[in-house]
Amino acid sequence: MTPAGRASAAIEVLTDLGARKRPASEALKDWGSAHRFAGSGDRAAIGSLVFDCLRQRASLGAAMEDDGPRALVLRALVSAWGMSADSVDRLFDGSRFAPEPLTEVERAGLTRVLSPDVPAWVRGDYPEWLEDSFAAVFGEDAVAEGAALSVRAPVDLRVNTLKANRDKVLKALARFTPQPTAYGRHGLRIAPRQGSARTPHVEADAAHGKGWSRGPGRGAQIAAAMTGAGPREQVIDLCAGAGGKTLALAAAMANTGQLYAYDANRMRLRPIFDRLRRAAPATCRCWRAGSTRGSRPEGRMDRVVIDAPCTGSGTWRRRPDAKWRLTPDMLSGRMADQVAVLARARDLVKPGGRLTYITCSVLPGENREQVDSFLERHPEFALKPWREVWEEAIEADAPASADGSDETLLMTPRSHGTDGFFVATLERQA
Repeated sequence: MTPAGRASAAIEVLTDLGARKRPASEALKDWGSAHRFAGSGDRAAIGSLVFDCLRQRASLGAAMEDDGPRALVLRALVSAWGMSADSVDRLFDGSRFAPEPLTEVERAGLTRVLSPDVPAWVRGDYPEWLEDSFAAVFGEDAVAEGAALSVRAPVDLRVNTLKANRDKVLKALARFTPQPTAYGRHGLRIAPRQGSARTPHVEADAAHGKGWSRGPGRGAQIAAAMTGAGPREQVIDLCAGAGGKTLALAAAMANTGQLYAYDANRMRLRPIFDRLRRAAPATCRCWRAGSTRGSRPEGRMDRVVIDAPCTGSGTWRRRPDAKWRLTPDMLSGRMADQVAVLARARDLVKPGGRLTYITCSVLPGENREQVDSFLERHPEFALKPWREVWEEAIEADAPASADGSDETLLMTPRSHGTDGFFVATLERQA
C-alpha cells in the first residue's frame, strides 16, 4: 500500500470507531480481515497512525478546529509523525486510493499553534470530566503529565533470573537495540519507534519463548520489587491475572518459600499456567477462584500483593482508545472492586506482614483516597513511607513521587519514564 492508501485506511478505521464505539483493536482486526491485500507492514503502519490519533485526539482536534477522522489523521501526520505540512498536502492528492485534496481550512490547521488559553484537558489530551482529578494530583504539571501519557510507549522487559542473566538477553535481542533500564538490575527497554516504523515483536523471539525474558513494564517491575517479597516467605498475588508480577515475585523469592497466584476471574488467570511452565518457578501454586480444596492462607501471609482492578489510566500510552471510552460510572465500578479486594486481602496478612496496594492508574479516587479509606476502616494497618520501602528494595536513589507525596508513590511517564503506577505499602501491626 502507498502512504496515501494507509492514510485513507486510518480514516476508515477511525470512522468505524466513531460509529460503533468499540475497542480500536477490534476495528483494526476487522479492517485487516476485510482487506487481505494489506501486508503486515501496512497493517502495522495503519494501526500506529490510528493509535497516534487517539493518543492526542483532543489537541489534534483543537488544532484543526475539527475532531473528525480525516482532520485527526491530517494533523497526526504532522504532530506525531513529523511530516511537513507540504508533504501532507502532496499526499492527499485525490488520486486512486488517496484521500481527497486539502481545503484551505485544513491547510491552516496543519500549522496552527494552540493558544495558551486552550483548556488544560485539551493540551494534556485527557477527558474533560477528569480535569479536576488531574489538577488535584499534579497541580500546575497536569498538562505536562497528561501529554506524557499521550505518546508512544517503549517495550519493557524483565530478565527472568531463574533462567538467564541480563547480558545473555541483551545479546539475544541485540537486533532490537535494547538498553538496561534505571531503577532495576533486571530490566531492559526497547525505545518506541516513530512514524510508520514497526514496534519490535519481541514475543515472537526465541529468547522470549525460552522464558529468558518477560513483561511487565518498568513501572510494574518497580512495584513488584517494592512488595519486598524475598526467599522463604509466604506470598500471595491476589489479582494475578496473566501472571506478569507473579513471575517477578517468584524470581525475587529465588524459587523458595511459597507463592500463591489468585484471581477472582478464572479467565484472567488462565494464561498463567503456560507462562509458569516456561518460566519454571517451582514454588508457585495457583489458588483458583471458587476453590475450596486445600488450606486457605488466611492470616499466614508475609506479603499480600494487590494489583488492583482499575481504570488503567496509567496505561493510556498503550491503550489510548480506553481513555475516551472511560466514564464516571466505570470509574465508580472500579473503585467498588478495589474496596472488595482490599477487604479480601485484610484477613490474609499475618501480624507484622505487609499489604502492597498497586494500581496502574493516576486517578486519586483509585489511589490515595482508596488507601486512606481502608486505613480508616482498619486501624490495625499503617502506611510505611514509600522511600523506606524503595531503599530496601531498589539499588538506586529514589526519585520524587509525581504527586509530591512522602507516604505513597505515584510513578508516571513524565516523572519516571514508566507507565502510570501507584504503590502503597500497608503494614499490619504485630
